[in-house]
Amino acid sequence: MTPSTVHRLLGHRQTLDKIRRIAYEIYEHNYTEERIVLAGIRGNGYPLAQMLAQNLLEISPLQPIVAQLSLDKDAPLESDITLDINPKEIEGCCIVLVDDVLNTGRTLAYSLHPFLDFHPLKKIQVAVLVDRGHKKFPVAPDFVGYTLSTTLQEHIDVRLEENDFGVYLK
Repeated sequence: MTPSTVHRLLGHRQTLDKIRRIAYEIYEHNYTEERIVLAGIRGNGYPLAQMLAQNLLEISPLQPIVAQLSLDKDAPLESDITLDINPKEIEGCCIVLVDDVLNTGRTLAYSLHPFLDFHPLKKIQVAVLVDRGHKKFPVAPDFVGYTLSTTLQEHIDVRLEENDFGVYLK
């Protein structure tokens, strides 16, 4: 495969089906929770968290809170890692950290930082649309839409815009 070659792995309907399945799994593991927070990582994690919340509203009595977590993915130690929600709102909650692709686990590992100051949290879970399996950090997803073995040179591109919705391999 040449670097410019793009293969669609999941089309629009398949991607929506994966998101719906993740929502069902989140509900199955958290059906007794009073409150659940879907913390989407800025970029594709946040719109994915919004889509998961919409699905949860349709399939369950859960009323998820959606928050956006911001960090510089290239230099997480040189920038602030922030959450756009009042810490009091998430005390005692189950947190589901959401991102589009799990590569090495680095982004998700640094994304845990804002939650270390919140007490008490019930649990923190991880949901990703695509898991590539190149773990360098001890982060394992609890909920995965699609598991894919790739080379380190390949790139997964998740597109959540309405006119170009899907998962692509470059």
